Amino acid sequence: MTGKPKLDASSMRLPQNKMIELDSVAMQWDNHVALQNVSFAVNEGDFIAITGPNGGGKTTLLRLILRLIKPTSGRVTYRSGGKEVDTLEIGYLPQKNQIDSRFPITVEETVALGLMSQKGLSKQQRREKVAATIALMGLEEHAKRLIGELSGGQLQRTLLGRAIVSNPRVLVLDEPLSYVDKAFENQLYKIIADLAQHTTIILVSHEMSQIASMANRHIIIDRTLHECSAEHHYITTQCN
Repeated sequence: MTGKPKLDASSMRLPQNKMIELDSVAMQWDNHVALQNVSFAVNEGDFIAITGPNGGGKTTLLRLILRLIKPTSGRVTYRSGGKEVDTLEIGYLPQKNQIDSRFPITVEETVALGLMSQKGLSKQQRREKVAATIALMGLEEHAKRLIGELSGGQLQRTLLGRAIVSNPRVLVLDEPLSYVDKAFENQLYKIIADLAQHTTIILVSHEMSQIASMANRHIIIDRTLHECSAEHHYITTQCN
């Protein structure tokens, strides 16, 4: 696809310190095994693109990484500066179907939620950050609207704004292209490419042709984890 941003190896920072480490992680509900024997580390500066079949465990993996759920077995560890820590600053874009759009909250208020963990910001600084992010998402005209009044693409952009407004160290994106209209898609690629210059990114998507060209690591999840050696990867790609 021409005309869309592409990161080459020279523009990517080399991975350095481990930030998130999964050690022999498994997840099971009743008799259903969602994930088994998953071990890998997310390094500072990584852009990890994750794909896999429906029901293969992609969203479960992200929820484990975010510590929204605890693994049945194994361990998820956060690290900063080589030391184990309790928390990391992580921005998260969930799938749209995980959001109750009936909740009476505006676009502006939703984006501002991404600054809740930011201490020491003045009200003016918060307003400026929120306004700049809303502008980046192309939502200036919708800032005062309730999220229940938005189209699917507008809500997706609002949630992405919430995820990035704090400039998190790690950004986790679950199907960021879902519901996004073609008019905004090119802008989204540019935003992601720009973020990758200073943010560690973990991204799940079925639309991998362009995303894969930005990533430095490519993973397939189908209950277990396979890291791929090819730049552009699909379910049938040969993996390590």
